[in-house]
Formats: sequence, C-alpha cells, structure tokens
Amino acid sequence: MISFLNPARLMHREILLRPLEEQDCVVMSDIHVTGFDPAWGPEDMMGLLRQSNVFGFLAVETGALIRHRPVGFVLVRHAADEAEILTIAVTSQTRGRGVGRKLMVETLRKLYADRIDRLILEVDENNQSALHLYRQLGFEQVGVRKGYYTHAEKRKGVSGGTALVMACNVR
Repeated sequence: MISFLNPARLMHREILLRPLEEQDCVVMSDIHVTGFDPAWGPEDMMGLLRQSNVFGFLAVETGALIRHRPVGFVLVRHAADEAEILTIAVTSQTRGRGVGRKLMVETLRKLYADRIDRLILEVDENNQSALHLYRQLGFEQVGVRKGYYTHAEKRKGVSGGTALVMACNVR
C-alpha cells in the first residue's frame, strides 16, 4: 500500500492548461514581468483578451502540495488564415520543464482545429531555449527586426535587441 505521505507522491507535479479568462489578467502580468521589460500590465492583457480574435491558455502547476499555481501563458491573435503569438511567458522557476512546449502544442492544436494555415512569432535572437523549441516545432526564420527590443536595452545603455521573425505552417 502506498502512503499518501510517500515522498514520491508529494513531489509529483503536473502542468494543466486551460483557456485564458479576463480574471487571469493580473496573474498574466505577474508572469510577463519575469521575462519581459517592459512587461504588459493587467490593463494591456484585458484589452487584448477582450478582442474577439484573441485567445490563449494558462498553464497551471498542480500536485499534492501545490494547488493550481499559474506558471505560464500564451496569448494569440488570429486574422483570416494566419495567427501570431502576441506573447508567451513562463515563470523563471518553471523554465526548462516543458511548460512552453505544452503551451505551444496546445496553441497549434487549436489553430489547426480552427483551420488557421500559418503561425508567426517574434523571438529575441539571444533566447536560445525558445529558438530551440520553435525549431523543434517546425518554425523557420522568415525575417529579422533590428532594434525590436528597445526599452530594456536602452536602460542598460546598449542599442535595441534583434528579434527573429519565425513562422510555421499549421495545416
């Protein structure tokens, strides 16, 4: 018989996804600030979520000792047969554990079901873990945006960072 207090059971964690809701905007902003400067505030998130062509998913960690702790989200906008990742963010504590992959795979599934043909995104050219994930998912570089990331870099006294524009065929 396995005890409820079995250490393996206590340490087991699972990442669940659910559609974003307006009530998630503060949590989304709190997560966004861990990976972006400037981060989007709750009002920014609300404004996007209220658009009829925007959707997203919230990743929630759960386990024996953790109940529904938000750890990441993705926000997507679609128009006609194309969609774009507006932002994707994962808490620093859960990076490298597959949360971003789960969010992206679920996004691709929904876009496929919605008959969207292509998904595009921008990613910092120095974000090697994100680039690796996107390439594994079939994204290819289709453009470059020099000076795309400007605010944080200007505060550090260097020129704006470069974003790679990537795309993948969904259908």
